[in-house]
Amino acid sequence: MEASSSAAAQEPENGSEEKKPQKQTSRFSNLQNIRQKKQQLLLLPMSKKLQRLAMYSKCQEQNCDCIGWKRPVKTENPPAPEFDDPCRCGHLLELHVSHLRAKPEETINWLLGMASDVDMVQAAMSKQKNPETRKVYLYIFTVLRNSVLTLEKPVVDGPVGQPPFEKPSIQKAVTNLLVYKYSHIGQELKTMYELVKLLFHCLNTWDFPAPSSQKYLVSPEEASLYTIEYTRWLIFCHIPTFCDSLPHYETTQVFGRRLLRAVFKYIRKQMMDQFHKERDSMSPEKKIMLLNHFPPFLNQLDEEIYSPNSPIWDPEFKAQPITFPLESGKGNRSSVCLRKGEPERVSGSGGEKSAASTTSVSPGKTVKSSDSQRDAKRRKLAPEEVFEDLPRETVEQITSIIDDPNYMSGTDVFSENSAATDEAPKNEEKNGIIQLHLIGNSLTQPVSKQVMLWLIGLKNVFSHQLPRMPEEYITLLLFDPKHRTIALVKNNQPIGGICFRPFFTQGFTEIVFCALISREQIKGYGTHMMNHLKDYHVSKGIYHCLTYADKEAIGYFERQGFSDHIKLNASVYQGYIKEYEAATLMHCELNPKIIYTQATNVLQRQKKFIKQLICQQQKTVSKVHPGITFFKDGVKSIPVESIPGLEETGYKPATRVTRGQLLEESQDIDTLANMLKTVLNAVKNHEASWPFRLPVIKADVKDYYDHIKYPMDLKTMTERLKAKYYVSRRLFIADMMRIFTNCKIYNAPETPYYECAVTLQHYFQTRMKELGLWDK
Repeated sequence: MEASSSAAAQEPENGSEEKKPQKQTSRFSNLQNIRQKKQQLLLLPMSKKLQRLAMYSKCQEQNCDCIGWKRPVKTENPPAPEFDDPCRCGHLLELHVSHLRAKPEETINWLLGMASDVDMVQAAMSKQKNPETRKVYLYIFTVLRNSVLTLEKPVVDGPVGQPPFEKPSIQKAVTNLLVYKYSHIGQELKTMYELVKLLFHCLNTWDFPAPSSQKYLVSPEEASLYTIEYTRWLIFCHIPTFCDSLPHYETTQVFGRRLLRAVFKYIRKQMMDQFHKERDSMSPEKKIMLLNHFPPFLNQLDEEIYSPNSPIWDPEFKAQPITFPLESGKGNRSSVCLRKGEPERVSGSGGEKSAASTTSVSPGKTVKSSDSQRDAKRRKLAPEEVFEDLPRETVEQITSIIDDPNYMSGTDVFSENSAATDEAPKNEEKNGIIQLHLIGNSLTQPVSKQVMLWLIGLKNVFSHQLPRMPEEYITLLLFDPKHRTIALVKNNQPIGGICFRPFFTQGFTEIVFCALISREQIKGYGTHMMNHLKDYHVSKGIYHCLTYADKEAIGYFERQGFSDHIKLNASVYQGYIKEYEAATLMHCELNPKIIYTQATNVLQRQKKFIKQLICQQQKTVSKVHPGITFFKDGVKSIPVESIPGLEETGYKPATRVTRGQLLEESQDIDTLANMLKTVLNAVKNHEASWPFRLPVIKADVKDYYDHIKYPMDLKTMTERLKAKYYVSRRLFIADMMRIFTNCKIYNAPETPYYECAVTLQHYFQTRMKELGLWDK
């Protein structure tokens, strides 16, 4: 067989022992040369194309079995063949191409490209030393050769099957890992995506070792499975990179866990070896990404690949954030949806005992959640505090007094009996004068005409009330399907609204616009809208609201519970929230136990109750006691409960624990272990703990143990706690502080690892102080 392309001989040998990544550059240049030469073949005149195809075409003479023109005698540097040159079968070259002359040029070019691929596969096959790989190349050579001969499209049949071979794919599973483990780290998620892209590139372009030379396989079963996967990879992913007559598939899209389990350790070692060799030539940013960020990510992926219960390989995997935010609202979030094109009615309880909130769901159905049911759901979010209950008779007596329409108590009558700021809007909503609707645009479902009219009306409201905000920008966000708006509608016209964008995976929502038309301001509508917004987000499991407020709006947001003290970690919202100049970032943390549309009524009622209780208590203890004379006798301090008459009011001193008692070691090792376990679990679940959860692997960070003589990590501490190693809290504190000290020694202050150590150390000390286990 005469090869038509000398570049085919340059195709690198696959399956050699420990193929090194640095050979990939030459490989890609070779593939580029192959494609260039194939393009040159297509530029030949038709006569030259037919002469080349004669070598792969069956002789058309009757009863002749020759399947390709060949010279009768081999000679060195033979001249180009002509149509009247004889073949070994005794017939002219013309008889090998006569059936092709009537074919269109597109067909001739397609056959010529496939013939070129036959030559390249044959040349690559001749270089293969591994018998397993040679068999695969021989099979592909036969398929392509027969396709040229029969003028049919090459089809790969047989026991190897057709892609995709496993679900979920490698690409889907690793993407699931990002959501599962890293969705809480905010802007740093971009770095993780870059690392994932690098991993995908390596898996899609680097060569895998032949089964017989794969030293990471430890059992015959693994070797057998890898042989199948390796054969599939050669046929559908590797060979098609230089033989475009065959369909090409990306490795990460058609293979799943089986192949990744077999080659991950190999690919990981090759990548890290390559990065360490090139570290001196890397930029500082690239060095941090590849040598600092990549190893922990590979460690995490390694754990998920070989874990028997990892959720990222579940075909039905759904994005569920870890650690942050609280996960109590997931069920509501997934089950509630709008009718197609219709607004979601936002209905408050109005403070009545029988009130119910109504949410529209799938067409024809309505779900009503009573306040008692809602309270039950909220109670599950946090443990109930224990209070000393008043006698039922006392509660009923005071309740009857404060429910009396003529109730008045003390001099603070105005503040007690005046209506709450949102009382009038709640009554208007109850009487149907105003309505609140949750509306938004959609690109996938029809949007009703009414919703579009409300959106247009709100655009005009926001544009008029926010003159410094460009109208185009307001329109862009208001009609963006990712944004939603609570519209306050009066007489079927929107008079105000709050436009927001929820970030479910991050656990916060961004309030973008909030405005009311001028004539409807100072009527409590703003508070009423905000309370509905808070209740809506609590029902969806979101407990943090962020917004940028200008000078005029800061007062309003402060009255709604917002503060410029941001309790969220910056990594949670940076890169997500839109930033504005000359504006203040404000934050409001929602309490899942509170129904905000009822809060003002509840607070008023509680205030009345407490004041009436005080009045009754004053009547029973109304007595004048003599003054305190202790200090005249030289006593510098006294217990509070020794003040005359204080105990008669019902005062009970809190149980005091001296500092010495707090620091005294527990005599019960099980009690101490339980307290330390609480702290350790809290530290492990903190969002800044990811660099310290597992020991540092020397293969990934080769010089780590040259600098760190006494390593420590959270996994080792967990094992020590189970083994009852921590017989005193001081041993526990020493190990935990060693983690932070080691990190600060090895990493520069500007690295994310150093920042995590500072954050986690502060959190650890806080938790220890809460349990009375800290004396520093």
